[in-house]
Amino acid sequence: MAYFKHICFVEAPQAVITPFPRYVTDCIGILYLAAAVKDIAESLVIPDNYYNDRLFDSFRSLLKKRKCDLVAISCMTGGFNNAVRLAEIAKSHGSSVVLGGFHPTALPDEVLKLDCVDLVVLGEGEATFRELVLKGPSREVRGIAWKENGGITYTGERPLIEDIDSIAFPLRSLRPSRLGEKGSDYSIDTIYTSRGCPWSCSFCANSHMHQYWRSRSPENVVEEIALLHNPKKKKLLKIWDANFLTNIKRVEAICDLMIERGLTNFKIMMETRAKDIVRSERILGKLRKIGLKTAGLGIESPNSRTLELMNKSNAMGDVSRAICLMNQHAIDPEGYFIIGHHTENMTETMAYPEFAKALGLPLALFMVITPYPGTKIFDEYRQEGNITSFDWDLYNNFSPVIKTEHMDPAALVKMMAYCNVAFCSYKSILKKEHEPGILVSFLYELFQTAFLMRVNLSLGEEEIREAVFDAYLVYLGSSPVLECEIADSAKKLRRAIVVRLQDSPSRAIDYLIEEKDGKRTLSMVKRFDGKPSAGPVIRLDELVAAVCSVPMDALMHLLYRVEIFSNNPVRTADQLFSLLGDREVRNMGRKLVALYTGWLRGKESKGGTEINQKIF
Repeated sequence: MAYFKHICFVEAPQAVITPFPRYVTDCIGILYLAAAVKDIAESLVIPDNYYNDRLFDSFRSLLKKRKCDLVAISCMTGGFNNAVRLAEIAKSHGSSVVLGGFHPTALPDEVLKLDCVDLVVLGEGEATFRELVLKGPSREVRGIAWKENGGITYTGERPLIEDIDSIAFPLRSLRPSRLGEKGSDYSIDTIYTSRGCPWSCSFCANSHMHQYWRSRSPENVVEEIALLHNPKKKKLLKIWDANFLTNIKRVEAICDLMIERGLTNFKIMMETRAKDIVRSERILGKLRKIGLKTAGLGIESPNSRTLELMNKSNAMGDVSRAICLMNQHAIDPEGYFIIGHHTENMTETMAYPEFAKALGLPLALFMVITPYPGTKIFDEYRQEGNITSFDWDLYNNFSPVIKTEHMDPAALVKMMAYCNVAFCSYKSILKKEHEPGILVSFLYELFQTAFLMRVNLSLGEEEIREAVFDAYLVYLGSSPVLECEIADSAKKLRRAIVVRLQDSPSRAIDYLIEEKDGKRTLSMVKRFDGKPSAGPVIRLDELVAAVCSVPMDALMHLLYRVEIFSNNPVRTADQLFSLLGDREVRNMGRKLVALYTGWLRGKESKGGTEINQKIF
């Protein structure tokens, strides 16, 4: 008979979720734990609304209705404060609390200082958790720690699971409804085909948690994929291995089995190294056939010395070759870059977006180096006094918590904003043929940058506004040349078009689009003289206020729906009705539309004469 009989599983959410639909949690980690004990526990449960801010109320309601003698909470560093909040709720309802995941594994002593935490599971959890449920806190259970007689008892390290085919598939049937989808029917889902990593980058905690690379067999992987496949609904499937392409023959066998069984109605994302894309050249066609649409490449830096310090072995020739090969097979490359290494200055950082554009990347993510517990840089930065905050809510790759030899956190925020501003090609703006279209495209770029700044909880509206405007000023100071050729069939601009980005009545930047000799050019001019604009004025303070007023839950709902739309266009009508039925999304839509329609109404009231409007 099991020591713990009624178990609740919770994944602590990140303090702020980066606004990309791929980061909506699928709870795969805790579902692996649930699968490990489903035959020995009497009841297993997950709170409703586990993926949004209503989790805490849902969790309280659940514990009032159902007695759980054990609550298992998994957390990353950016969700640790939320894990503590969940643990306090659990203890107030009389449950024992065990924490696991990357953060508790890295800092078990700190975690066990909390009155609301009884035990910690260290490292990979399936085998350890099963024994814990059977035997309780016992010295016979290797891989756990708990408080005892005023100290902490450690039971020793548990060996890694060598045969990971032996691990039961995640118990997806336990998942409650998420935006109308249950269990294995989620339109965005995650699969891991291997554990560990053959590399040991200084900024990554994978080597601490999962250590060396171990793979599932192709047959085992495809058996799980078959459970997720729906021939009538294309899903976004995240193959979230540290490096999916470590063994090319294994990946080819997975592709062959999927093609043979017709399991190809997926949009697949993965992460890998550029060198491994090059090694995979002969099977890229098969990867595209099974649905591979996007591959994230950890390029990290254009600076070879920085790569060496990160223990990252990237050859720039491999990066260029990988991007070329992916383009040939209609696979979208995403470049991941990390700014803020201790030795780099602002001038060196300004080279990052230009390098990314030179590679021909359609999308690049610029993150700031973050010293996660369990990584080599955590120990280095802490010993040298270069960690500026231990507020775990800020540990999300987009909120600077360090200082460098040349930059403080405020400068790093500005550089993150700059990288996003400078990476934009502005081609979508240049190709528009009228003011409303230009305005919409420009607003889109502004929103992206402002939403990314909002991920940093330490920034208020004033700081976000300042960081965004300063980033545009720095970019203007680099004297960019922005132009594109216009097809002969394209509608010609009747006159130059001006859009003003206004920081204050006396601080603004005018964006001037002109057409001459078959080319359109975009030039930027500082306007610190307070003179009226010849075109629409975007007031940055009001735009940032609108961004900060949008609930992140509503934004993620919208992005989730858009992902479904793009993957399943024939189902657009059904999905659109479902989207419009979401009150939060409707409210968000009203706010965003008002930014644009307010200007249109103002223009019409002027009778089409000189435009000097603000966006409301």
